[in-house]
Amino acid sequence: MSPFRQPLYTHSQTPITGILLTNLGTPQAPTPAALRRYLAEFLSDRRVVELPRWLWWLILHAIILRVRPARSARAYKKIWTPEGSPLLQIARQQEAGIRTRLEQAFSGAVAVELGMRYGQPSIQQALERLRAAGVNRLLVLPLYPQYSSATVGSTFDAVSRTLQTWRWLPELRFISHYHEDSGYIQALAETIRSYWQQHGRPDKLLLSFHGIPQRTFLAGDPYHCECHKTARLVAEQLELAEGFWQVTFQSRFGREEWLKPYTDHQLQALGAAGVRRVDLVCPGFSADCLETLEEIAHENRALFLQAGGQAFHYIPALNADPAHLDALTQLIMRNTQDWLADANAQAQTTTAKRIERAQALAAQLGIVEHSNQPSLKQ
Repeated sequence: MSPFRQPLYTHSQTPITGILLTNLGTPQAPTPAALRRYLAEFLSDRRVVELPRWLWWLILHAIILRVRPARSARAYKKIWTPEGSPLLQIARQQEAGIRTRLEQAFSGAVAVELGMRYGQPSIQQALERLRAAGVNRLLVLPLYPQYSSATVGSTFDAVSRTLQTWRWLPELRFISHYHEDSGYIQALAETIRSYWQQHGRPDKLLLSFHGIPQRTFLAGDPYHCECHKTARLVAEQLELAEGFWQVTFQSRFGREEWLKPYTDHQLQALGAAGVRRVDLVCPGFSADCLETLEEIAHENRALFLQAGGQAFHYIPALNADPAHLDALTQLIMRNTQDWLADANAQAQTTTAKRIERAQALAAQLGIVEHSNQPSLKQ
């Protein structure tokens, strides 16, 4: 049997644009066994860890997967909800919100699916659902505003692996970053502004992004620059004074040097220096997850207070905020406007031809029309 099985092509099918939303992923449960499976998949990705394979295989299986799953499971238990993983819940809300907005504008011409790079629902599963829906045009939107090889690059790899098994490939577009998108920047600025209206302003604002190894930045990854540009644009929107805000990097792994300054070190330094209140926002996370809800809102909060700070406020991620969903929908529409316009035009043409055929048949049968709609349809 051929590996390139494909549903039969239908000439009369209206073009359908598929939207694949992706994010990092989450374990299926806050247990050591589930974390071991998740971390094994995540940390086996060559984009995530760029060490020689033989060396990393020994480290991963002899040390990390023996120790880290239990520790990570304890962290996940602190944020797990009765409905499951916060990241997956929020991602589903984002998927539903974007689908609703697109269906209102382009009914029947768009299909939206969610796929996680690691864990479930997988990117492969999401793509197969889109193929079953008859998608022949595909836009991939990884929900990482700033490009990194370890996130966006890895997502492309996963999409490509699945498409390599398809006989008929859809037209493909891939949004690799949106770090300076005006809707995204405005949504970030507005969520910070609204938070301050309710809770007052801090003495210092930190914009904390997920870190990457320094060597990957030196090798050409644009992530560091895109993080700084996002932060600058947000600061300009809020008209923040120099020195009031700062970019930091969190979630480092291993012993090598990562992008600096480190968020945890900077919070300790600010607390020791007498800064009373720090607010922190994570612009690179499109949805709250372990790294924001546990690492930032709990661990890093404790570090700041223990160092002498008096108040620490974590400003939630954009999540399923309407302004965020509006911005993502507009981003999708800008990148598919010719596809969607073509689908609408073809649908209208098909409807007109159907009416024309029905009117011709009615005339042959001697049926008199009393309205603009034909009495017989074919």
